[in-house]
Amino acid sequence: MTTAVVTGGSRGIGRALVRRLAANGAEVVFSYLEHEEEAADLAARTGARAVQADVGVRADLDRLFSHVDDLDILVNNAGIASTTPMVDLTEQELDRVFAVNTTGPLHAMQHAVRRMSTGGRVVNVSSMTTVWASPGESAYAASKAALEQLTVVAAKELGERGITVNAVSPGPTDTDFLRSAVPESALQATAGMTPLGRLGAPEDVADVVAFLVSEEARWVTGQNLRVTGGLV
Repeated sequence: MTTAVVTGGSRGIGRALVRRLAANGAEVVFSYLEHEEEAADLAARTGARAVQADVGVRADLDRLFSHVDDLDILVNNAGIASTTPMVDLTEQELDRVFAVNTTGPLHAMQHAVRRMSTGGRVVNVSSMTTVWASPGESAYAASKAALEQLTVVAAKELGERGITVNAVSPGPTDTDFLRSAVPESALQATAGMTPLGRLGAPEDVADVVAFLVSEEARWVTGQNLRVTGGLV
C-alpha cells in the first residue's frame, strides 16, 4: 500500500490532492489547521486520516509524522498568504509566513526522507507569484521562492537514493480562499488573461501532482511545473 502525507489537506487544492491520491489507492494522512468539519468530512469520504497540525510549529509536524512509519509520497501544500506592503512588514509576520511556507516544508521533508526508500516522491506546492508578484506580496513571494530553491537542492541531495523532488506553481485557482479575497470582477479579468480563458480548478493542480508522484515521472526531478493555464 502506498502511503502519502499531504499538508493543508482540508480545503481547496489540498482537498483535491487528498481525494486524487486516495482514489489512486494511497493511504493518505493529511493535516488541517482550523477547518475541522471539512477535514472530518474529507476523511469520511476518502478513508484518509485527518490530523490537526500547524505546519509552522515543529512539535505539530513531529506529531503529524508520528502517524506514519514508511512513507512513499509527501506533498507540502499548506501555506499562508501575506498582503502587507514591504515597508510595513513586522518581524512577527515575516517569521510566521516563512515558518509555514518555507521552514515547515523543510522540516516535513526531513521527516519524510527518513521514512522513504527508493522511489519516494516529494512535491512542494509553490506559487506563480515567484515570477509574477503583485504589490504587498513580498513576504509570500520570497517564502515561496525559497521553497523552490529548497526543491532544487533536495532533488540533488536525494537523487542518489532514487527519491524525486519537484515543485508545482499554481496560478489563480478557483477556491473558497481566493473568492473570499478577490472581487468577482477581478477574478473574471484574470480568467480572461489566460489562453484557456478560465481560472484553474483544484483538480487541475491535483492531476499534475498525481503525475509527479507516479512511476511515469521517475525521470523528472528538480523541476517546477507552472500550472497556470498559460498565464505565465
